[in-house]
Amino acid sequence: MLRTASRRENTISPLTNFALNGGFIALALACVLPVVLVIVVSFTHNDSLLSRGYSFFPAKWSLIAYESLFKDYGTILRAYGVSIGITAAGTLLSVLLMALYAYPISRQDYPLRPFFTFFLFFTMLFSGGIVSKYIVFTQGLGLLDNYLSLLLPLLIVPFNVIIMRTFFQTTIHPALIESARIDGAGELRIFIRIVLPLSLPVMATMALFSTILFWNDWFNALLFIRAADKYPVQFLMIRVLNDIQYLRENVQLAAQNPEMMRDLPNESLQMAMAVVGMGPILLVYPFFQKYFVKGLTIGAVKG
Repeated sequence: MLRTASRRENTISPLTNFALNGGFIALALACVLPVVLVIVVSFTHNDSLLSRGYSFFPAKWSLIAYESLFKDYGTILRAYGVSIGITAAGTLLSVLLMALYAYPISRQDYPLRPFFTFFLFFTMLFSGGIVSKYIVFTQGLGLLDNYLSLLLPLLIVPFNVIIMRTFFQTTIHPALIESARIDGAGELRIFIRIVLPLSLPVMATMALFSTILFWNDWFNALLFIRAADKYPVQFLMIRVLNDIQYLRENVQLAAQNPEMMRDLPNESLQMAMAVVGMGPILLVYPFFQKYFVKGLTIGAVKG
């Protein structure tokens, strides 16, 4: 009986299994190989790039891109500190605020649910624009050259709130909330002791989304940050790239220093900046992956 049951459960033929595994391997390579190419090109000499283009096996290796990038390593480390601090604080606050917004509008008995739901959708469709945003943050709130100007614009993402609201509606049964109320639990206690533990999958997903959003943000720094010691790493990389491009496009400087202009890295420097920008995410995520998967599993079992 056990053999028959096991045979019936395994309905995938060996050929189909091989094809599926091959497809997953191809998909994994399609995701990994571009990252590997970026890392390799960042260590490729400029002459090799000009003669052979991008290659996984360059003819000549070089560290000139990283040497140019880390000439002022103190500035890079300071920018890393700003980005890490903004990302950590922004992720925690963003997930908390979005959960506090999504949970009330997921409950059918909340009287202001239609208004706040409409308000959420309205902000997805219409925006005040960059000029009004700049005026509000600089003149209204006085947040020019303030770290809060990097935090506040990204704390609540309407689309992510909708995802969390849908999760609360489909996962948190009203009978569970009602039984907690009968036992004397208040709304805050219900939210902290019941809703949040059952919402680990969506909380972990939103935390990942928020981390990537805050880490990759450079536009708000362009608008609101003037002091160089407050630049996040992404914006600092853009400033360095713009300086290099200015040097290469300046005809007078090129005529005075032709050898320096020829050896100045361009493509490899761009790839080195990409490696520096994505490096912390690639290094940290594997250590937290098991906790992320564990949160998904626990949330699925409890739900």
